[in-house]
Amino acid sequence: MKLIDRYIVKQFLVTLMFSLVAVLVIFVVIDAMENLDDFIDRNATTDTILSYYLYFLPEIIKLIMPVAMLLASLFVTARLSTQNELTAMKATGLSLFRLMVPYIIVSLIVSTASVYFNGWIVPQANKKKFQLERVYLNKNTISGSGSNIYVQDSPTRILSMGFFDDTREVASRVSIQDFSDTNLTVLLARVDAQTMEWDTTQSRWVLHNGIRRWFAGSKERLEKFDAQPSEHLHFDPDDLRKKQEQPDEMDYRALETFIENQRRAGQDVSKWLVDFYSKISFPFASVIVVLFGVPFASVKRRGGIGVQLGISLLICFVYLIFMKVSQVFGYNGDIHPLLTAWLANLIFLVGAAYVTLRVPK
Repeated sequence: MKLIDRYIVKQFLVTLMFSLVAVLVIFVVIDAMENLDDFIDRNATTDTILSYYLYFLPEIIKLIMPVAMLLASLFVTARLSTQNELTAMKATGLSLFRLMVPYIIVSLIVSTASVYFNGWIVPQANKKKFQLERVYLNKNTISGSGSNIYVQDSPTRILSMGFFDDTREVASRVSIQDFSDTNLTVLLARVDAQTMEWDTTQSRWVLHNGIRRWFAGSKERLEKFDAQPSEHLHFDPDDLRKKQEQPDEMDYRALETFIENQRRAGQDVSKWLVDFYSKISFPFASVIVVLFGVPFASVKRRGGIGVQLGISLLICFVYLIFMKVSQVFGYNGDIHPLLTAWLANLIFLVGAAYVTLRVPK
């Protein structure tokens, strides 16, 4: 790496850390002002509040990283331009494309690291953050035990539970209904049981005190039982817990398993697939904003860096709005989930390339 590359990388990383901390502090202060009354009303201790924001930090970093990358690229390039260092570099034959190489390398490294960070670190922190929110902020309210739970175990099987005790892994008032695969309005069999518990040794559900019925036209066959294992149910207690989790609480593997279970049950998984692919595509927004920021800041404009900052931030927010709008179409199945997740990146990458080519060399 040349001396000029090391110089730019050093300046970029220092400014990136400063920008990240600055935006992070502003974000936390604003959020704390909004939620502090709720914490006080519920007698939250100082340790609890600090723990909440400690677990909140990874999610905040995930959200503001593109903004911090944009600010860093703007300030570093604008400083090089203001102090005529950029002019000196161009005088030696250094093109804008060559100047952008260290920026792009750093942004790619940050984006690649963010893929892991967003997929593994953030979900683990979100789980603990959501637990505190449920207690002190009345958000994401999901109890450890649930009532009136419905599970589509397969395209032809529906299971309902009146109540599920998460700690004991026991369900009560259980009903399992199997329908014809050629006509889903025709009921073939039904099982009603007082309780259903998870057998940890055999890794299967066991039904207790129930009745099994078979239907063939107007005929019905009935069989009572005291205890009967069910070998054909495709979910376990963890699946019931994950059923209540949000995508932000799931790592890549957990979300992938959840999507596969929903697909096997005959559900439309477009929404979850969009969320899954977005976990990978969103980190690369850092590369996109750098490709916009460096060309803008490399040209001196009337109004100085303020105008450059305003235009670049506007582009950043337009990017986020476009991404959210395109997700709606992906959720509805109008656009393929993979294309939905990457559509904003692809379109704004083309826009960044156009802006770069239009900048005087």
